[in-house]
Parts: sequence; structure tokens; C-alpha cells
Amino acid sequence: MTGRRVGLIASSPVMVGAITTLIVILAVFLAYNANNGLPFVPSYRVSAQVPNAETLVPGNDVRIGGVRVGFVESVEPIQHPDGSVSAKLDLKLDKDAEPIPRDSSVIVRARSALGLKYLEIDKGRSRRGYPEGSTLPLSAAHPQPVEIDQLLDTFNGPTRVAIRQNLVAFGDALAGRGPDLNAALGQLPPLLRRLEPVARNLAAPQTGLDRFIRALAASAAEAAPVAETQARLFVSLDSTFAALASVSRPFIQETISETPPTLEVVTRTSPRIRSFLAHSAALFADLKPGVDALRRNAPQLASALNTGARVLPDAPELNRQLPPTARSLYRFSQDTGVQAGVSRLTQTFDILSPTLRFVTPAQSVCNYATLLLRNASSLTSIGDRNGTGQRFLVMSAGTGPNSENSPSSQPANGGSDVNFLHANPYPNTASPGQPHECEAGNETYIAGRKVIGNVPGNQGTVTEGQR
Repeated sequence: MTGRRVGLIASSPVMVGAITTLIVILAVFLAYNANNGLPFVPSYRVSAQVPNAETLVPGNDVRIGGVRVGFVESVEPIQHPDGSVSAKLDLKLDKDAEPIPRDSSVIVRARSALGLKYLEIDKGRSRRGYPEGSTLPLSAAHPQPVEIDQLLDTFNGPTRVAIRQNLVAFGDALAGRGPDLNAALGQLPPLLRRLEPVARNLAAPQTGLDRFIRALAASAAEAAPVAETQARLFVSLDSTFAALASVSRPFIQETISETPPTLEVVTRTSPRIRSFLAHSAALFADLKPGVDALRRNAPQLASALNTGARVLPDAPELNRQLPPTARSLYRFSQDTGVQAGVSRLTQTFDILSPTLRFVTPAQSVCNYATLLLRNASSLTSIGDRNGTGQRFLVMSAGTGPNSENSPSSQPANGGSDVNFLHANPYPNTASPGQPHECEAGNETYIAGRKVIGNVPGNQGTVTEGQR
């Protein structure tokens, strides 16, 4: 029965054609979906975030160690809360790649110069792995890839022009120097034979050349911030050495030649002059304050010496007049009337000194004497051809209880903001025992409050005419 049925199918052209068409369709379907994985084959799906998909498209390879282990299933952009954008890659990997270690990294690499890309997974060594459905974080996408177009962009217009100029300069440098180059090449073998043991010594671990290079790099990093200062130092040294070159022979040469015998003499005599040196050190320590004062006052001393040089020629005549003048002063000082007058002046100054000490700040600090004289001069500054008039200002008192417009039993104290007495008979003038302020003329008017005497607060020391 079975052989008969097979024979019936094989003898039917329709059935043969249908089966052939079905097999072709199945083969085309499998070939079309080969890049997306064969059906019914277990897979390991994870996702990965990268800063830039770098033109990755679905279907691109995913490789580990250069071996294809899957493909990129989809690519979608992701916007982060800070506004930055990255790409999320959904990966379909072979089950053999499961699991990917937690310390693995991913990078988008170029597959060809035509722009085809693939995702490279660099597997780590962690014992923990990403389970199915996990996402490799953005921190795993390192290092940053260097694209071929970025490499080619380094050869921009100015760089290409510079390369051409270098080639021309190198050509000019080598042109016509063939015999010299041949002679140099002929001398290289002996040099290289001598360099070989030197190179072996440098390459030996005991030499520590790598540590020396790192130390040089650290030294250069330390010196980089002061490079300009060092450059100025070398410029200054050039000026210094140029000045020394002019006196190098015979002066510096004789100094160098005489220094050894001098040091021998010093060595022999040092024990005997030790006490002298100790006393000299103490002397110089005592002189230091005077030298510092002399340094600060040097401009004044120089001016005094210049002035003295001009007046010294007249000093002999002054010296001739000094003895009779001194004798006259002596006789004057011995006179009883003069002594009594000096005594009275001393008493007068003793009496006036407290008053002057109290009054002086009114002018020296507050400028009140100058303001008084200015105001006094302007008191009668207006007038006509018939004469001058006195300036005055009529002040109207407020109305209310105890107003100054009529007799009152106490100072004005209400009814309106202006009907409060403000009087300061003894304002502060920065005198000894008073606050350091110039109160007169600077008092602030406190409305609605009676103020008799010094006003609250410090009014400062700036008056009209001062800065």
C-alpha cells in the first residue's frame, strides 16, 4: 500500500510541483531570516547603552574576541533627565555567550572602510553576570572609538600644506648630498656595534630606565608652571654672564687663583679670630635696626646731603657769627625780667593746655572753625551800593502743648510732629572724653520725639568742606 501511494504522488505532476515550491519557500525563508537567528533556536537577550550608536543598524554583528555571537536586534534613542541622549541596543546572542560578566565593556567598531559597524563585547573576569533581559549600563561603553573619518580629518587643509612644505624642505636638504649620505651610512656599522651594548644596558631592568623617564616626566610637570620664570632667569643669566665676561680677565682669573692661598691663611688664623668674628656678629645684630631705619630714610638723607652741599660754603660765615650770638643769648637768658616772663609764659601754657587739647579737635577733626569764619563772612555778604544787610532766617515754631509761640511750663511735647523740642547745647566735637564724632550740624531730626542733649548714635566725623 505504501509503495503504491508513493508511486501515485511521484506520478502526479501537481503534487511534485507543490512539494518543490514548498521546499523552495522554506529555504528562502530560512535564508532571509538567517541573520536574525534560526527559528526554534534558544537565544540570550540583553540590552546595552552606548553614548552614540555610530550608525549601527538592526542586523549588525555582535562579536566577542572577533567571533560572531549574535546580532543587534533593535536600536532606539534614550533621553536622560539631564537632557543628554544616548542609544539603547537590544542584542540577541547565542546561548553559549550567557552570562556576560558584570565588568564587561562594549564598544562600537568599524567593520570596513565603507561604514559597516559591529558591536564588540570585551568580556570581563567577574563571577557575577548579567541575567536574561538585563541592560549593560552606559558606564560599560568604553573606551571611546576612533572612527576612520576622525583619523582622516586630522589631515586638514593647513596640515596638508605643512606636509607638502616639509617634503619640499626635506627634499632640498637631501638634494645633492648623496656622497655624504653614503659616507654616513658607511660609518654607521661601527657606531651600531658600539650602541648595541649600550642599548642592552639601558634595556636591562637593573638600569631602571622606565623609572628615570617617569621621574623626568614628573620633573617636567613640576617645571611647566614656572617655564616663563625660568626663561626670564636664563635671559637674566645671559646679561649677568655677559657683564662677568668683561672682567673675567684678569680680575676674576686672579680672584680664582688667589682664593686657595687665601683660604689656607683663613684656616690657620680662624681659631685666633673666632672671638673677633663673634663680636662682629653681635655688632652687626645691634646695627641691623639702625641700618633698616637708614634704608627707609635714605631719600631724606640724600636730600639733606644735597642741600648741605649747597649751603656748606656759607658755613664759615655762620660759624663766625655764632659765638657773639650765643653770648648775647646767654646775657638775655640771665636777665631777671626775661626769667620772670618765661615763668609767666610757662604758667600761661600750663593753664591753656587743657583748654587747647579740648578745643583743638573741633577744628583739626570737625573743621568747625573754618565753617564759623566762612559763615561769619557770608553773614553780611549781600547788599547794594548803599550798604550791606545781615542775613537771617525766621523759624516758625509748631503749635501744640507747650509750644514755643507762647509761655509754657515745660518743653514743647506734642500736638504735631514738629512741636517737639530739639536742643543740643553741648554737641560732641571729638574732644578728649567725648565720642569720636562731629555732632554739631550733623544731628538727625527725630520726628515726634523730644530730644534734649546729644542725639542717639554716632554721627561720624565728616562735615561740610571735608571728604
